[in-house]
Amino acid sequence: MIHWDFAVNFFVALFALLDPPGNVPVFVASTAGATGRERAQIAFVISLFVMGFLTLFYFTGLSLLAFFGISLPAFRIAGGVILFVLGLKMLGDDFTSGFADAAEDAKDSRTYVRRRVEQMIVPFAMPLLIGPGAISTVIIYASQAKEYGLPGAALGVGAIAAVSVATLLSFLASPIVGRLLGKIGLSIIVRVLGLILCAMAVQFLLAGIAASTHGLIRPEAAAPYAK
Repeated sequence: MIHWDFAVNFFVALFALLDPPGNVPVFVASTAGATGRERAQIAFVISLFVMGFLTLFYFTGLSLLAFFGISLPAFRIAGGVILFVLGLKMLGDDFTSGFADAAEDAKDSRTYVRRRVEQMIVPFAMPLLIGPGAISTVIIYASQAKEYGLPGAALGVGAIAAVSVATLLSFLASPIVGRLLGKIGLSIIVRVLGLILCAMAVQFLLAGIAASTHGLIRPEAAAPYAK
């Protein structure tokens, strides 16, 4: 595998795992009541967080989790619990209205952006965007990059930056999605995504339990579509 093949494969794998276009409806719902400028600022901060956090794991590997004594299966289980709570909120009636109310309570644009970012870092940025799969993928590709030396490390960071830019561009296009869906369409999409998130959360839990136990979870249940 040459350097550019490594970078392209890394980008494709990360982009598929973060799935920025698929998370645009959630971003739209999470920024209900925001102006175009406020939504752009939130998208920029979220994208910076994605780049910074993935870059951190790219260079530290599992040592950061090891420092806190956290295994990857435990991280996966915790992520599943957080996603399940988010999914339940999205299935309720007050998910989008709660964000709109917060926008009305904010005294100025800067306050609104700060509140939204604080609430969206967890669980939107992590573990919805940056889940255990993305972290483990970054760690795997970081180990492969070592054989290329400094150029490999630079290409890896470049791939992470490219995914972050793609995330930013996807979220900047969210007003178009919001106008196309409308309030009723957005409400329906959010509830459907809430159900999907609950199912994803259960899958995270199954995979985490399967990785930390022997024979408790069947392999086909933990990884139903693994080849």
